[in-house]
Amino acid sequence: MIFTRFASSVGEILLCGDGQGLRRLVLAAEETPDPLEARRDEAALLDARKQLLAYLDGRRRHFSLTLAPGGSEFQRQVWAALLRIPYGETRTYGDLARRLGREGAARAIGTASGANPLPLLIPCHRVVAADGLGGYSGGPALKRRLLTLEGVA
Repeated sequence: MIFTRFASSVGEILLCGDGQGLRRLVLAAEETPDPLEARRDEAALLDARKQLLAYLDGRRRHFSLTLAPGGSEFQRQVWAALLRIPYGETRTYGDLARRLGREGAARAIGTASGANPLPLLIPCHRVVAADGLGGYSGGPALKRRLLTLEGVA
């Protein structure tokens, strides 16, 4: 496993990956220790860093990176559905449940979304509650900021 840390407009980002792809992204990682099982490799993760910074600067709408988030089969189904939400659009947890053929599983969708190890890259910030913003691992202020960046009212 390799990792890098870098400053961004949303605070420090910790990014981890291996030969399979990117595994973990931690927002506001100032207090997160370096992964013990990993070595720092700035060069190997330079493209991912550049793409993330371009997204946060409003110069990029899509990522072309290999993702390897792990997770259960259900979580991977939810994360794949998140990847299909277009830039600048949102879906509710209930919408995703229906799209996945799991009517009534909005809470489970929310739990899987909250377990997303690659926020920003797997855009869980684009999922909102039927009656409001919903949760986000980076907090509600960051979720609002990302949605505003993407032009969502």
